[in-house]
Amino acid sequence: MTAAPPTTLAAIAAVVSDRLDDLLTPELARWADLDADLEAPMAEIRRLVLSGGKRLRPAFCHWGFVGAGGDPSSGAVVDAGAAFELMHAFALFHDDVMDDAASRRGAPTTHTVWADRHAEAGWSGESRRFGEGVAILIGDLAFVYSDQLLAGANPTAWQIWNELRIELNVGQVLDILGSVRGVRDVAQAERICRYKSGKYTIERPLHLGAALADPERFAQLHVGLSAYGLPLGDAFQMRDDVMGAFGDEGATGKPVGGDLREGKPTPLLARAIAAASAAQRVVLDRVGDPEMTDTDVAAVQQVIVETGALADLEATITARTDAALAALADLDLAGDAVDELGRLATYVSRRAA
Repeated sequence: MTAAPPTTLAAIAAVVSDRLDDLLTPELARWADLDADLEAPMAEIRRLVLSGGKRLRPAFCHWGFVGAGGDPSSGAVVDAGAAFELMHAFALFHDDVMDDAASRRGAPTTHTVWADRHAEAGWSGESRRFGEGVAILIGDLAFVYSDQLLAGANPTAWQIWNELRIELNVGQVLDILGSVRGVRDVAQAERICRYKSGKYTIERPLHLGAALADPERFAQLHVGLSAYGLPLGDAFQMRDDVMGAFGDEGATGKPVGGDLREGKPTPLLARAIAAASAAQRVVLDRVGDPEMTDTDVAAVQQVIVETGALADLEATITARTDAALAALADLDLAGDAVDELGRLATYVSRRAA
């Protein structure tokens, strides 16, 4: 059963979107005035961050901030939420290049758009390399803007911000190595899952919010926040892996079976490999072939179900969500933070898009 997003998520998302628009619209105009060639790259950052997304990181940051005693109307937590969205955009621009992804949120990816533009204009050099280069630079710009929004944050918050960005990049390194090496070990797959996504989606946003509100209160809360955030982050990314293997393109905005074609080292696939028969392993060996047909994807999906891997991962998602909720019950948080974090836990672990 899927869960609806908490009503407060939409309110947080709207405020963060407005802040992003306020930042990026004048920046687009400023650089377009300098040189017309800068308009499209700057517009691409604005397009991606305002094209949707669940705004989960700003929401967890918001409730970490409120839970530590922060004023929910503070501009500091809004800026932090917008910083998370720009940092996430940086990761998506780069991730799409690394994965050679064709679509993101139902639209062509940035590197493919610029590669096509290069080819249509008949410019010199290789179109693919040009498109990837532009997308990387656009991602780097988003990264810089995310830092700007945290100017003036206290030292504890900056330490968390820097650590979460290191963790994100470490996770991406492990992910790309795991893909090319065909890593199918459950423990390693779960480590990748945690570092490439789970920590920077839930645990670290909670930490940053609490540290921005009150560094001393953060020192009291951070262990409990991690006890909630780490297992829930795992559940979040495991749910993402299920959608990456079985999700509908209309809901996820990405091609069906995309993770299977890319050979992602996911906990779901690791479980299937561990439980597969010799005949089933032959089918699973097709994973990672970008030329997989829809029929191939369907055959792999069937094996994942038949091995019990999907059911086992669903049970793991439930268990880790329950562990997060148990930890949340022990946290002494201000305002509505406990109730709202409980609703978010249900949503992120059961979502379908």
